[in-house]
Amino acid sequence: MKYTFTEKKFDASGELREYSQKKIGKLEKFFKNESDAFVTFSYERGRYTAEVTIRNNGMFYRVTETTSDMHASIDSAVAAIERQIRKNKTRLEKRLREGVFEKEAIANEFYQEPEEPDEFKIVRTKKFSIKPMTVEEAVLQMNLLEHEFFVFKNQDDEENFAVVYKRKNGGYGLIEGV
Repeated sequence: MKYTFTEKKFDASGELREYSQKKIGKLEKFFKNESDAFVTFSYERGRYTAEVTIRNNGMFYRVTETTSDMHASIDSAVAAIERQIRKNKTRLEKRLREGVFEKEAIANEFYQEPEEPDEFKIVRTKKFSIKPMTVEEAVLQMNLLEHEFFVFKNQDDEENFAVVYKRKNGGYGLIEGV
């Protein structure tokens, strides 16, 4: 597993990084391919926060835990991600299609160029691969990331681009490209 550490208002010691690698490394047993782990340590108002994001084959698992001790935050985050992986791996394997965790993500890049730089200022750009998936998989991925929307290629609709989003009154919405 490849680790990336980020610190916000907190200086992580080498011992804390090793502890994190040891704990998060136990999650490797769930993945057949190389995974990336992004760990963010932060401290605010006497509370320590550990945010752990794991990327494997286009699937993301993210958890944020806040406690009064950084080691406890890491332990809680790893336990929560393990629960997410167990719950959703079984669900995806049974309900959607066989082998969803073994397939490689298709390497497409998404980038939006601003049309009029004077009126619209882009402050952050993200690039990510977009793999074909069903609407159910996209909703599951959006919930795992705790995002409000998720862009994907709809494998049920000739792999056109689509967006699922959370509606304010509950439920989900789907925007499909033509």
